[in-house]
Amino acid sequence: MRFIVNRDVFSDAVSFAVKLLPQRPTQPLLSGALIEAEGEELTISSFDYEVSARTAITAAVTEPGRALVSGRLLSEIAQRLPATDVEVLLQENRVEIRCGSANFSLPAMPVEEFPQVPRVDTVSGSVPADVFADAVAQVSLAASKDDVTPVITGVQFEIDENSLTLTATDRYRVATRGIDWENQSDQGSMNALVPSKIVTEVGKTFGGDGQVQVAIVKSEDRELVAFTGGSKTVTSLLIKGNYPPVGRLFPESVDNYAVVNTADLVEAVGRVGLVLEREAALRFTFAEGSVTLEAAGTESAQAVETIDAHLVGEEMVVSLKPQFLLDGLRSTHSEFARIGFTRTDNPGKPGPVLITSQRSKDESDEASFRYLLQPNLLLR
Repeated sequence: MRFIVNRDVFSDAVSFAVKLLPQRPTQPLLSGALIEAEGEELTISSFDYEVSARTAITAAVTEPGRALVSGRLLSEIAQRLPATDVEVLLQENRVEIRCGSANFSLPAMPVEEFPQVPRVDTVSGSVPADVFADAVAQVSLAASKDDVTPVITGVQFEIDENSLTLTATDRYRVATRGIDWENQSDQGSMNALVPSKIVTEVGKTFGGDGQVQVAIVKSEDRELVAFTGGSKTVTSLLIKGNYPPVGRLFPESVDNYAVVNTADLVEAVGRVGLVLEREAALRFTFAEGSVTLEAAGTESAQAVETIDAHLVGEEMVVSLKPQFLLDGLRSTHSEFARIGFTRTDNPGKPGPVLITSQRSKDESDEASFRYLLQPNLLLR
């Protein structure tokens, strides 16, 4: 194997291919980046039996071949090479990297023992890359980080003929967003539970690729999803299990709500929350024309701030965790946010608050992002 490739293109390709490699692979081989050179194309891929990443770039190949080297080491080297073309060649059991005055020699791992990287030839449908990236950023932060319950560590994909709905929850909040879906198969309605880490990385990486093609494969021998944008592809095994029916938690309508300037409330929460202990909540009193934030922290430290708000319906007092509220507000991606108040059968216990985007103080937004947050017990 021998080829010459543009330094920046090579660095970007390697970085993409190894980004999802596990920190502690179960086998040394699974930490490798597979380099395949043939014709005028260079393919770099990684695979750990659960997640794969693969990308193809143009290179001047003089000797076709394959090699397997440490992925993270290759990525670090590629990022620090001088700004000139890179020559890579395989000599016996070592991979030589030459770039300007820099020369590296890496041990090659046995490529014949590397697992076959999954190839998915079908396409279930596609979505606009920028819209998909926006939706992923809004929803994925609500997925649980606790591996004790794997099903809520993922993002649920619900596909109908012309729509894709993304949903995530960690029991304390639920975030959901619907986007247009261009159906390209006869699979009909589908559900797929994708690890949130994978969805987040795909959203960031493929956001500028025009279209993201999605393939969902459910057969007797494998259940996986594949995302393709441009010349890059990521595959992941699906999370097994039944996703909780969190959609039914959303109210059909909310008549009691407040409209606030998103940036003003975000800044106020940041200031008042300075006196709080970890995991403590803020008390919010919503009245016509204003919302008052109150915090009681350690060593008798206290903070109070009032900002403008437009209230529809009755006055409301709720206690909310600052970070969860900030996540919801920032995810609206709008100048104004609507905070809706729901009721429970217990008059002393408020129901979840529903956060949505708002075009202006008086006009609601038709965007389908919704964020449901469970309040804490009221501070006394």
